[in-house]
Formats: sequence, C-alpha cells, structure tokens
Amino acid sequence: MSMSRLVFTLEDYWRAMNVGFASGIAPEEAAAMDARWGDVTAEPGAVDYAEIDAGGVAALWATPHEVGRGVIVCFHGGGFVGGSMWTHRKLFAHLAKAAGARALIVDYHHSPMHQYPTQLDQCTDVYGWLLDQGVAPGHVAFGGDSAGGGLSITTVLRARQRELPDPAALLLLSPWTDMTFDYDSMKTNQASDVLFGGQTPMDLHGLAAMFLGPDGGREDPLASPRFADLTGMPPIYVQVGGAEMLLDDARLIAAHAQQAGVTVELDIVDGQQHSFQFDAGHGGPADAAIARLGTWVRPLIG
Repeated sequence: MSMSRLVFTLEDYWRAMNVGFASGIAPEEAAAMDARWGDVTAEPGAVDYAEIDAGGVAALWATPHEVGRGVIVCFHGGGFVGGSMWTHRKLFAHLAKAAGARALIVDYHHSPMHQYPTQLDQCTDVYGWLLDQGVAPGHVAFGGDSAGGGLSITTVLRARQRELPDPAALLLLSPWTDMTFDYDSMKTNQASDVLFGGQTPMDLHGLAAMFLGPDGGREDPLASPRFADLTGMPPIYVQVGGAEMLLDDARLIAAHAQQAGVTVELDIVDGQQHSFQFDAGHGGPADAAIARLGTWVRPLIG
C-alpha cells in the first residue's frame, strides 16, 4: 500500500509499515512513513499545544480547555526507533481530555543513535523537572503505548533510584515490557497481527538489540520491567488488543504486578491491533477504550 494516499485507519497504516519494512526501505523513506503515523488520529479539538524544554529534554504540553490539577506524563511508542511527540500529539490529547488533565509528551531520543539507558534517563529527567515546577506527585500519572508503556514502569524504577516519589497511576497501552518475547501469543497471534506478523513478520529481536546495544541485557529490569520487582507500584491500567502478538506481554506484566500486590486493571479488547487507540476520534473501540482510561485515572490524579 502506498503511503502517498491518505491513511484512514490504523490498520491501513500498520499494513503499509509491515510491507515497507519487509521490503527493506531506505532510512529516509522509513522516516517519512513514521511522520504519517499521527494522520490516522482525528484532531481532538479544544486543546492547546506548547513546545517546551523540560529539564533539557524536548516535550510538548497538550492542555485541554477544561482541566483539573492532573498531569499525564506521556511516553510515545515506536520501538525506540520511531515515534515522537508529534506523531502522538493527537492520541495523548484525546487521553488528556478524557482524564480532564494536561498531557506532557516526552520527545526522547531514538535508537540506535542513542541506546539504553538514554531514553530511560531522559524520561526520568522530565519527571524530575515536572516535580520541580511544583506539581505534586499525587496529581501525576505516567502513560505510554508499546515501548512507551514499558518506559512508564521503568521510569518509576529509575525515579526511585534518584529518590523521587512515585506518581499516582500508570496507563499502559499495548505495553512492551519483555524484550525476550518468550510467550505464546508471539506465535498464536502472528496471523492476526497486521503490523508485527502476517506473511512478513518483523524482526522484534533485532529491534530490541538496537535499543539495548552490545552490552544490554534482555532481562535487565530497567529495560524489561517484566523481570523487575514491582512491589509498591502505583495502580496500573493495562489495555491491549486481542489480535496483537504482544497480547501475552500485557497479560504477563499485569499478572506480575498483581503478584507483587499492585492494583491492576487488565482490559483486553477483542479483535484489536497493537496501539489501536490511535483510531481515536473516529468512534468505535478506540474512543470507548480511551474513555475507560480517562474514567479510571481521573479520580486518582485529581
């Protein structure tokens, strides 16, 4: 599918990405495809945006016209090689409106130019900066999709190492938390996953290797929080599509957190693809899912 035509749905976009990467597209074409990611999401309306420097890291405020005291610090997905505050602007603005909060979207560096733990440290720097602005941790949630979902957990762990307080809640959308990919849905959902699977499966192990670098460990708790001690984590809402290969990643991180005594909500949406919430603003499962996220987190962050 050509990316020159208007992309209407996330599934259209994922199919084009799958074909593009399978054919070995050039880096500049991959960047052009990545820039179109946000096209699938409708403008939320009644939201103001402002680029800022958040403790030395580029970030974007998305401020709905009606907000409370809450802030959702948002970490974008993209396998650490793609995505940005611009590709995810509309998605996280929809989430912010549903939660009655501001969204602070972090524009961390990409791999392989910048490898682990660069992204983790940048996200933690932004959180420290936000607290320095006088925002109370009890009014903060972390949220992210895919790689950003994993960062939502590991940023809490890194913040603890810096003796920073925990945020009040975590919102994980199709989270990538296990870089070993050692679970059944990698095979059972290969046929139904239009991004990572199908006839031309993506090299997810290679994606992890680009992020970790030559010295990184796939079971390092600060890279794969599936292997971390999650004791004392704030309440977690995990949302995942039933058709995606990362389905069991979501199930396993939810179970792991529950075993550590964490309050967890696991929301599996049948038939949906990876990060299906990108279809926000067009009705259907994406809008309903974001509404559930907002309803859940709103009383936790005020």
